[in-house]
Amino acid sequence: MATYFISDAHLGLGTPQEEKAKEDRLLAFLREAMGDAEELYIIGDLFDFWFDWATVVPRGFHRTLAALQEYTDGGRKVHYLVGNHDCWMKDFFETEIGVQLHREPFEAAIQGKRVYMHHGDGLADNDLGYRMIKPVLRNALAMRMFRLLHPDIAVRIARGTSHSSRAYTSNKHYGEEKGMIRFAEERIVAGSDIVIMGHHHKPSSVPLGHGVYINLGDWITYNTYGRMQDGAIALKTWNGQ
Repeated sequence: MATYFISDAHLGLGTPQEEKAKEDRLLAFLREAMGDAEELYIIGDLFDFWFDWATVVPRGFHRTLAALQEYTDGGRKVHYLVGNHDCWMKDFFETEIGVQLHREPFEAAIQGKRVYMHHGDGLADNDLGYRMIKPVLRNALAMRMFRLLHPDIAVRIARGTSHSSRAYTSNKHYGEEKGMIRFAEERIVAGSDIVIMGHHHKPSSVPLGHGVYINLGDWITYNTYGRMQDGAIALKTWNGQ
């Protein structure tokens, strides 16, 4: 049996045609991985925006939600570590789908290895602005206030903000990879065997001492994922099979 890791699909980011093609790729991968998957770890930003209201969730992702439900119904464990685009979760994934939600970075024992998982946001050397605003975005009062908005208005605001932010930061370099590797090295010195992140959107595998740092890349450009079997992890690219 194998354990799989994915991140940064950002479903809902592009045009309807782009999103249909991206979700098709992701679902094909999930169907294939189901053959030997024991666990699936989502390391943040599966959605470009997600928010739980009391009785409403964003529309347009029912196929992906159904695929995750199929995993849990089949006895496979699904873990979801929130990222910086989908951190506003309440209890939908836990109560409706049976996914184990993680709101903070965490370490898990997987196949005899200590695996530390962090989305990667906030580790960039030069991104002081995000580090300052992150506590505000995750503040319980701010989330309650946002929940008072009508979902149609709230989703429109959130997606507009996401697109504006991406346009502003796409050509800037904040030192993400350098900061992530330094953090991963610290975790490995502290005893972790494998450190897995996303957020940077560029897949990489970097040996560090006795361990390894893996960045999962994304499903926008690279279609990459991690596969762990018998205690060894490999970074792979989905090419349709």
